[in-house]
Amino acid sequence: MSSKSILFAALLLGAAPVFAADYVQAPGSALTFAGSYQGEVFTGKFPGFVTKLSFDPAQLATSRLDVTIPLATASTGNSDYDGEMRGSAFFNSAKFPQARYTATKFRALGGNRYAADGTLSLRGVSKPVTLTFTWTPGAKPVLTGKAVVKRLDFGVGEGDWADTELIPNDIAVGTKVIFTPGK
Repeated sequence: MSSKSILFAALLLGAAPVFAADYVQAPGSALTFAGSYQGEVFTGKFPGFVTKLSFDPAQLATSRLDVTIPLATASTGNSDYDGEMRGSAFFNSAKFPQARYTATKFRALGGNRYAADGTLSLRGVSKPVTLTFTWTPGAKPVLTGKAVVKRLDFGVGEGDWADTELIPNDIAVGTKVIFTPGK
C-alpha cells in the first residue's frame, strides 16, 4: 500500500461517524402514570413495557429511544378502574394492544438533564410528546424521566369520560429505566 493510500484510509476512518452506545432495559425498571378521578388521585403502572435506547450525551444526533407499552397490562390496583381503563372508552386494549413511544431528537438541558422529542402512538393516533429526563451513567445507567400526555388528543376517555371535570386532560407519566449494555 502506498503512503497516499494509507493516509486516505486513515482519513476515512477518522471521519467515520461515532454512534451512541446501545442499551436494553434491565429488571427493576418502571413506567407509571398518574391522574385524578373526581378529584381523587390515582396512580398506575405498565408492567411488561420494553425499552431500547441508543444514547451518548456527547453524540445526541445519533441517539434514539424506543418504548413498547402493552396496554392490557395497565394497572392501578383498583379493579373497577383497571377494567374501565382497558375497555373501549379508554385504551381499548383489545383493538389497540400496545402503545409505542419513539424519539430520534434529543436536546441537552444542562448538567445530566436532557429532552427527547418523540412521538407517542396510542389508539391509532400519533402525536408529539417530549420526555424530559436525567441520565445517570455507570455500569447500569439509569434514565429517570417524566412527560405529560394529553389523553384526549389520543381519544383516551371517550363519551362521558371526555369531561375534564371528571378526569383532567393532562396525565403525568413517569419512568425510571435501568439499562445494561445491548448486544
